[in-house]
Amino acid sequence: MKRIKIKELLQSKEFNKEFVIEGWVRTRRGNKNVNFIAINDGSTINNMQVVVDVPVFGEESLKNITTGACVKVKGLLVNSQGQGQTVEIHAKEILVYGTADTETFPLQKKGHTLEFLRTIAHLRPRTNTFGAILRIRHNMAFAIHKYFNDKGFCYVHTPIITGSDCEGAGQMFRVSTLDFNNLPKTEDGKIDFSQDFFGKETNLTVSGQLEGELAAMALSEIYTFGPTFRAENSNTPRHLAEFWMIEPEMAFYDLEDNMNLAQDFVQYLVKYALENCKDDLEFLNNMYDKELISRLEFVVNNDFKRLTYTEAVDILVKSGEKFEYPVSWGTDLQSEHERYLVEKHFNKPVILIDYPKEIKAFYMKQNPDGKTVRAMDVLFPKIGEIIGGSQREEDFNKLNDRIKELNIPTKDMWWYIDTRKFGAAPHSGFGLGFERLILFVTGMANIRDVIPFPRTPKNAEF
Repeated sequence: MKRIKIKELLQSKEFNKEFVIEGWVRTRRGNKNVNFIAINDGSTINNMQVVVDVPVFGEESLKNITTGACVKVKGLLVNSQGQGQTVEIHAKEILVYGTADTETFPLQKKGHTLEFLRTIAHLRPRTNTFGAILRIRHNMAFAIHKYFNDKGFCYVHTPIITGSDCEGAGQMFRVSTLDFNNLPKTEDGKIDFSQDFFGKETNLTVSGQLEGELAAMALSEIYTFGPTFRAENSNTPRHLAEFWMIEPEMAFYDLEDNMNLAQDFVQYLVKYALENCKDDLEFLNNMYDKELISRLEFVVNNDFKRLTYTEAVDILVKSGEKFEYPVSWGTDLQSEHERYLVEKHFNKPVILIDYPKEIKAFYMKQNPDGKTVRAMDVLFPKIGEIIGGSQREEDFNKLNDRIKELNIPTKDMWWYIDTRKFGAAPHSGFGLGFERLILFVTGMANIRDVIPFPRTPKNAEF
């Protein structure tokens, strides 16, 4: 008989019919006459209760059915007479696939901290919390592809290995096949990367944006969705060394179009989560963040407030708030500033535009004032910036001048500059950090808890 997923079986009305379920034991309780075994297969946060007639099976045959064990159960689906579930399985056959020693299985007891669970990342998906997070993460990934596909965007795979630094940050992971114990050197004593696999210095990408722009210059509307890497020695709850980015690029979009798309996109994703992850969100709402669902609904039901960076700085300066980081025109806004604007001043999501060019990337289109660029950041409650984007500079001379001004090596960027020489078009785009999105949707406080296997300084074990 073929296995049925617990999520499907919990909705079934085919009572007094035999079914087979397979999964992991969450709890087992009872007495010498009857046992109640809660089994979960990961398809839902809800368990299936299995009722076992102990005298029929014999206590000895049930001794290996402990928390963490993997089992197969065949039995009748019936209406449940107890509280906590509407249906249950009355077991006829039980097969133990794999045992779990009660003395050493680390999830034997409840109430483990999230910090402890990070030390056993190979087992934490078995918990209710991380099962919920991973199912939400899956649904959000699916919704991203569905959104862009339904709008006619083309999914483009941009390279993970690159010879350019999109952001100019310099904090990149080097990719090399050279022998570290015998590095070839040039005459001036530098590493001779001409002898490396690619014949030049290469790194893991920090963004697929630049290559995405090239595709947009042919396909009009594209998006990338893939892993990106930052070698930033940071152990904050908001940083990872490996994370995923969604980056749409659109030809013929100005900054207004870009803002409209960004708002529609994130509202769609949050609404999708509310409609398709109800059980998991209710669990996280009850266990971790009592305001989670209301905050998600708040984002869906409110238009985003739009204002310039200059207006925002003026509001912050006049607010009377004592910020940890002082704010003035020309400084990059911190999370505390962004959250004040969203949570206290406007009480709605915010889109800031027209940032000083000195604190933004070289590729952003300059405004006529010569001081600001057509950048935009989308700010959410509790998390601050969740999206960063801009209208891109399509003018060859202005882009070239900005690259020279910032001393970016043109030999590595010729292919990007070339697109401004042959049929340049106005275009815009933005980046959404996938883990930042999952942080917001799940209500988690640490970004290491919303990715299956976090990569952080000194941590690449699993």
